Amino acid sequence: MTVRVLIVDDHPVVREGLRAVLSAEPDITVLGECGRGEDAVAAATELAPDVVLMDLRLPGLDGVAATRQITATGRTAVLVLTTYDTDGDIARAIAAGAVGYLLKDAPRHDLAAAVRATARGETVLAAPVAAKLVSQVRGGSSLSARESDVLGRIARGLSNPEIGRELYISEATVKSHVMRIFGKLGVRDRTAAVTAAIARGILPPPEC
Repeated sequence: MTVRVLIVDDHPVVREGLRAVLSAEPDITVLGECGRGEDAVAAATELAPDVVLMDLRLPGLDGVAATRQITATGRTAVLVLTTYDTDGDIARAIAAGAVGYLLKDAPRHDLAAAVRATARGETVLAAPVAAKLVSQVRGGSSLSARESDVLGRIARGLSNPEIGRELYISEATVKSHVMRIFGKLGVRDRTAAVTAAIARGILPPPEC
């Protein structure tokens, strides 16, 4: 499967570099690039990319607001790529529906892998971001009722769209819950989340 990507960053040199990195991958196609949030929303509507690689600091409509508008369609996933890893930035991006959060110092291989994972509907977190999420919830790491509902369905092997249909919530909301679950359990993927939840007695062990 070819992953179609839209790059959004207000620095032309950064956009050029990202395009070069991603275009070198045989299974990734860069559809276009934008330097403003408003343009990103318009381009995402017109081009319907699989993934939008989104910076947070943009002139005009910022990256969080643009993410919210793009993910509301349910057609395109947003992967944040930024230099900022403050608690507030992370929380706002997740609440807006971003599937993942990477920092711009990520290695080339990690960036391409993250784009592919995002296109598959998987949650992607840079290690420092995952650590911050764990720090935010440490001391109060119990899952909410809705997070438990989502985790139980992850354990059943359901995808984000399937979980959304069962719980009557949007896919973007499911993704936000998944990211919070990862943070509370201190993990970075779905398999590790289920394993950690079983070890802590949050989920029952699998039947033999």
